[in-house]
Amino acid sequence: MTNSKNDIRQQVFDELISLGFEIRDGELFLPDEQSKNVYRKLHEPAKHQELQRRQDWLNRRLPKYLKYFADGSDVQPNAVKPILIEVQKQWQHELFRIARLTWSLPFSSGFGRRMRFLIVDGSNDKLIGILCLQSPPLSFPVRDQKFNYPNGRKTEIVNQTMDIQTLGAIPPYNRLLGGKLVALAASSNEVRAAYRQKYSGRVTEMEERIIPAELVALTTTSAFGRSSIYNRLKYRDINIAVSIGYTEGYGTFHLERLYPIFCKYLASQGIAVRMGYGSGPRAKWQTILRALDKLGLSRKLMIHGLKREAFLFPLITNLKDYMEGRDTTPQYVDLPFQELANYWRERWLCPRAERVDGWHAWKKAAIKNMLILK
Repeated sequence: MTNSKNDIRQQVFDELISLGFEIRDGELFLPDEQSKNVYRKLHEPAKHQELQRRQDWLNRRLPKYLKYFADGSDVQPNAVKPILIEVQKQWQHELFRIARLTWSLPFSSGFGRRMRFLIVDGSNDKLIGILCLQSPPLSFPVRDQKFNYPNGRKTEIVNQTMDIQTLGAIPPYNRLLGGKLVALAASSNEVRAAYRQKYSGRVTEMEERIIPAELVALTTTSAFGRSSIYNRLKYRDINIAVSIGYTEGYGTFHLERLYPIFCKYLASQGIAVRMGYGSGPRAKWQTILRALDKLGLSRKLMIHGLKREAFLFPLITNLKDYMEGRDTTPQYVDLPFQELANYWRERWLCPRAERVDGWHAWKKAAIKNMLILK
């Protein structure tokens, strides 16, 4: 592979066309008939690349952890007993990673403050789902338009929220609406308590100051357009997730496989590329923009058109007043995990188990087929 400008320009066009885009006058266009299958296809190359990188690790680790995944016959809906576990031990991190690699979206370790959780079925010790929180984006238009932050305090206030980086259920629990359980868990008292314990008194590395260890809200976006997990998500009469609009449909995920090529090209031009700590999504974004500019390609290639539905999880009843600086005391909603789990079992799990077929036949051996490349 050469690093010539023309060669790299052609690689960019070939990559985007292979994903199903049309390129007209420097702009990207998705197929007219957009569906979740189309969106999944956009992520397939990056996901495949990630699995390729991890084959040696998976071949060593998967035999040890496959026992934590359920066959359909292991699940007795009326007996399901969800347990929330904060990931702290090495084996828990490894199980989380294996589960995450089954996603349609490529794996990312996240950035900034991070917390990971497993939800396990206490009736059979099988994994129901996983949850990961990370530092929120400081600029998030669909969130920021909801609040009039006090002057000079936006960073402080936004950093009392977290972003849901990973949330979902593992087969066969995903077929039984286990994703809704994981979403309910994200808003639980136990997650807030774990956050407070972990970050109380912590000094931030970037600005060297203490952020209050009060978690007042969560944000997230759907993976593929409109969300089926978060829409109409309630606990009794309490709205857990509130739709706040759609993202603008631009970003870098469709250029992920080209990122190393961009970095090498910029370096060959004497342009320093920021790596390591601090090289999170914003730094990657800026690197790709600089590469496009240097290659003479339109920045409009960043507009992929996949508009994701954005959600806000208010964890306090006075969120607007708190975020806008009129109230300094968060009024928390009382959401014990066990009560949320019981509600999910009666409201969603048991009715779904009776209504749909196929989940009984699920075999955990399929996990190996999903992860080990032939």
